Amino acid sequence: MHKTLAEARELVDGIRKGVEAIDGVEVLICPPFPTLFPMAKAIAGSRIMMGAQNAHEEDKGAFTGEVSVPMIKDTGATHVIIGHSERRHVFGEPGERLAKKVRSVVGHGLTAIYCVGETIDEREAGKTHDVVGTQLDEVLGADVAPSRLIIAYEPVWAIGTGKTATPDQAQDVHRFIRGKLAEIYDQGTADRTRILYGGSVKPGNAADLAAQPDIDGALVGGACLVSDDFVAIISAASSVASGAC
Repeated sequence: MHKTLAEARELVDGIRKGVEAIDGVEVLICPPFPTLFPMAKAIAGSRIMMGAQNAHEEDKGAFTGEVSVPMIKDTGATHVIIGHSERRHVFGEPGERLAKKVRSVVGHGLTAIYCVGETIDEREAGKTHDVVGTQLDEVLGADVAPSRLIIAYEPVWAIGTGKTATPDQAQDVHRFIRGKLAEIYDQGTADRTRILYGGSVKPGNAADLAAQPDIDGALVGGACLVSDDFVAIISAASSVASGAC
């Protein structure tokens, strides 16, 4: 929940200019609902894609204050984040509801970025794989087209805390997620599905994270609010993809 319309335009203008010379990566912005359509206009003609931060599971109805997937699709958005840790832990959204949201997003032809991750208590108790596995099992299934699915691993203890999972810690969970995707779908699908890391990603750690074999990109939080920082993360990912670092 950041940026007025004027501030958002300035931010996206900086991102757009910064990524013009960067190749080898895809770039997606996910602005708040009120700025979706203006930001769609701001990125028109560029290779930047746009998504929403959340969506209601129903197409329409008496749900005052909510926004449906068809409404989001009308803005030009192609992706929707579902199950972000704040939606789970601040707003209390359970797996049953997140499953409906993912199916709504995928059913309307958009791509769901489905977030999973454990709390610090769960990690310290050695339950990371159990928690993440349950979050995947309770939402994904054969009726969710994997071609419309991106998974984002965001350890709750690393969101906005300045703490970051080490590359080895992140890789361990990403490898586990890919294995679960192979169980739910098949190995080929698991290999093709993008798994992003989110949790205090910064210019200084982006390359080390991106270099891990099962980390396909980043779900960037606070660092994306400064165009130079976000562009630096994108540049680091591009360098890894090209083998330059």
